[in-house]
Amino acid sequence: MIANILSIAGSDPSGGAGIQADIKAISANGGYAMAAITALTAQNTQGVSAVQMIPADMVAAQIAAIRADIRIDAVKLGMLGDAAIIVAVAQALQGLGAPIVLDPVMVAKSGDRLLQAAGVAALRDILPLATIITPNLPEAADLLNQREAATRDEMQAQAQALLTLGPGAVLLKGGHLPGDDCPDLLADSNGLTWLPGARQATHKTHGTGCTLSSALATLLGQGVSLAQAAEQAKAYVAGAIAGADALSVGHGHGPTHHFHAYS
Repeated sequence: MIANILSIAGSDPSGGAGIQADIKAISANGGYAMAAITALTAQNTQGVSAVQMIPADMVAAQIAAIRADIRIDAVKLGMLGDAAIIVAVAQALQGLGAPIVLDPVMVAKSGDRLLQAAGVAALRDILPLATIITPNLPEAADLLNQREAATRDEMQAQAQALLTLGPGAVLLKGGHLPGDDCPDLLADSNGLTWLPGARQATHKTHGTGCTLSSALATLLGQGVSLAQAAEQAKAYVAGAIAGADALSVGHGHGPTHHFHAYS
């Protein structure tokens, strides 16, 4: 049976990140994609020019409508935008009983801030709701009120610190780590596991965080173990980055090729 995956996130009209990337990644990994939209953005590969949040009660209504009719096998949380939406989403998901992947979206690839301080505090409060969180190094630093990790030892310390905030597991992404390697670190009750990866020389990385978390949610919704799902999701994103040169989209941080395996 095909897994039903719900993404709760903002819209990216350029198609490389947000709900649009989530739907592509879920579909490419064999899931049925559903979406509850939290925000409309005006953005392209070069930056974000406007953001309009969806009222929190409308976000909750979208989730309630899906829960009333459709089995949900996993949830991906992306851009939640503000404290009111974060609280509404947490309440709307109570008692779901499906894996929840929380990608703490705070800053766009262009550097535009997508979550203010009050929202970060609210996001910390709902971390125990998550089966796994998938922060990059700047997001981890924000959540912990620490400086950004710059070494593997610092990544390990921050991954363990994030676990103490309540999520079931942490996949700390090392894409901002200096050097040629791009390792991710999985931290859970079984300990710490490094997922190695080589850095690819490309500017086509728009939406990689959205893509990874959506692929991970899809795999978990299909019953894949956490460790295997993390490894497979990372490999999928690496393939999407490697295949991105087949696309000609924009003049900034271009998108990855979500359907690279089908080209």
